[in-house]
Amino acid sequence: MSATRVRFAVGGTFAVLMFAAVAFVFSGVYNIGADDHHTKLVLAAITQLRDSSIAVRASKVEVPNLEDPAKIAAGADRYALLCVGCHLAPGVTKSDLRPGLYPHPPNLVQAESIDAQRAFWIIKHGIKMSAMPAWGKSLGDAEIWDIVSFVRKMPSMSQDTYLQLSRGSSSSASPNRS
Repeated sequence: MSATRVRFAVGGTFAVLMFAAVAFVFSGVYNIGADDHHTKLVLAAITQLRDSSIAVRASKVEVPNLEDPAKIAAGADRYALLCVGCHLAPGVTKSDLRPGLYPHPPNLVQAESIDAQRAFWIIKHGIKMSAMPAWGKSLGDAEIWDIVSFVRKMPSMSQDTYLQLSRGSSSSASPNRS
């Protein structure tokens, strides 16, 4: 087969695949509603895209000291105001908002380990089409690091400690919303 024929075959195949992709996107056949879950293939592709994108960008983030009790307390207070409705908290097992979100946000109380670089990048920049806002548009880096300091400690925290640190900042931080 000549080089011209190979180029023509590759180009033709590419054109057909592009046409099919454009037709699929504009057909509306794929249900984008948050109450209809993705297919396994789409979910796997989105998950890989998200994780790879975050890993590349988060690796450049420099982590400050996260052990300062004042930063942890400030992070708990801000978390109670901004995050508990989606990500829950010690003693908060449900929220009115959470069931309608897809993909479901992680329950950070149950997180085994939270990478500081990744958490900072996600909080600052958000995640498209996930309801995770880019808090960097309204919070400074120091305030975001306070939240990171807190969420890294939260999985081992009792309900009483959480309530004491957060000073009852959020009505959705009421314990036992089960």
